[in-house]
Amino acid sequence: MGAPGAPGGTGRGVSGWLWALGGVVAASAIWASVMFATGGFSAGSGPDLAGYAYTDDLCAATSMTPFTDAHYKPTQNTGTAAKDPNPQHSGAQQTSMDTMWCNIGLTQEGASTTGYSSTWVYNAVTLHKKADPAPEFADIYRSYEKQGMSVGYKVDQVQGLGDEAYLVTRNDAGSTTGSYVILAVRVGGLTYQSTWSSYSTSTATTKQPTSDEVTQMLKSSASETLKHLQRGGGGR
Repeated sequence: MGAPGAPGGTGRGVSGWLWALGGVVAASAIWASVMFATGGFSAGSGPDLAGYAYTDDLCAATSMTPFTDAHYKPTQNTGTAAKDPNPQHSGAQQTSMDTMWCNIGLTQEGASTTGYSSTWVYNAVTLHKKADPAPEFADIYRSYEKQGMSVGYKVDQVQGLGDEAYLVTRNDAGSTTGSYVILAVRVGGLTYQSTWSSYSTSTATTKQPTSDEVTQMLKSSASETLKHLQRGGGGR
């Protein structure tokens, strides 16, 4: 899962991607170790995957429309980062679970070179083929509220998405310099997480979206992306 202060921005796409990928891999490894220790993996039929299937390019299945409607577009990498693709995707098919990732650096239309700004969307999908993620799913995100750190989080249940869904919002209401929002959805044995991380200096010329505006973008993108994954992962 994501964490505050993810690296990103022009010239830092690789480090941002590695940060996101590393967090997802670590979370999957912890989940897997718990399942093995408790006997959660079995030779049974496994959780219902509700018609979802693995795709090797989650970015191709990710709905970008809510972001483009809000005047964001994928960042055009320049300089030393020009060789790095944006968006970036990866994935792995394994016996116990299939995992997919998509990392997208975004730039607001009309943004100038004054100041510094960084906006990223990190998406991760896991198909749990052996262990049922349902018993632990809520607690994973509710735990954000119990973190004893200077930055607090608010967790809300979201209606109308999947079997259950949660929204994690950093407590920085009214901030003009950035926002951090996680939307997590479970449908049967599929888990989906989309993380928005944005930051800008006070000298940046563009206005950061509010957490409520980010929430609407993530919810709309999640709804369409999950439909694409059920249809086989094609198209945006």
